[in-house]
Amino acid sequence: MIYAVDLLGIYCCYSCVQVFVENSRYFPQLFSMATHVDTEQQSMISSSPPEMTQIDPTRARFPFCIVWTPLPVLSWLIPFIGHIGICREDGVILDFAGPNFVCVDNFAFGSVTRYLQIDEKLCRAISFLSSHRNGEQQNSSGSEEEILTWDDGLHKSLLEFQHRSYSLLTCNCHSFVANNLNRLGFGGGRWNVVSLAVLILLKGRWVDRVSMVKSYLPFVIIFPMGLFFGGSTFLQFWAMLLVLLVGWFIFGSYCFKGLIQL
Repeated sequence: MIYAVDLLGIYCCYSCVQVFVENSRYFPQLFSMATHVDTEQQSMISSSPPEMTQIDPTRARFPFCIVWTPLPVLSWLIPFIGHIGICREDGVILDFAGPNFVCVDNFAFGSVTRYLQIDEKLCRAISFLSSHRNGEQQNSSGSEEEILTWDDGLHKSLLEFQHRSYSLLTCNCHSFVANNLNRLGFGGGRWNVVSLAVLILLKGRWVDRVSMVKSYLPFVIIFPMGLFFGGSTFLQFWAMLLVLLVGWFIFGSYCFKGLIQL
């Protein structure tokens, strides 16, 4: 009896080994199929656009963007003057809003009405870092500024402006954004408050039609009322304010470059 059981056990083992040997030729195919499926899944994941690069005004997320909003009173009289900020890679807004204070994810003076997304390829510092990551040899003569990511550059400017006094005429929100763009090497650098204001004015995109109305409606109402009630006196006051403000920033940016801090 025991001998019969042993023979039965040996026969079962032999059958299992035979089945394994006969089907072993399919194992590489199964393995390659699993690898192929895994590779396809990874490809689908990598090809899908990352969520953090999507602009979402409802959540105040504007990745790699310069953002703008009108200022109370001042923008009512001169609508192209406003408050400006710059956004991190995840879309969080940074803006210089007061002495030794940079707002993070709390845009001063209201929601964004106009924005301009920056192409990373136009930032020399980030382009240098990208090529270095791809295996190119780093230039030993390059400065530390040439190996920054977008967020690295913004973080350095944030730390710098946390120790600066705020002044509407000499060190303001435009100074902060211009400092960031120069640090990142966007468009070759050399940005100032005037060139930055012109950039957002000419190339900035409105978030929606409501944002456009919000920016220009106060001026459309106040300016005709000022002309109606004040006449030439109001017009002279408005023209003098415009010339003084615009003239000051042009003078401080191009004639005496140290007058307006960057």
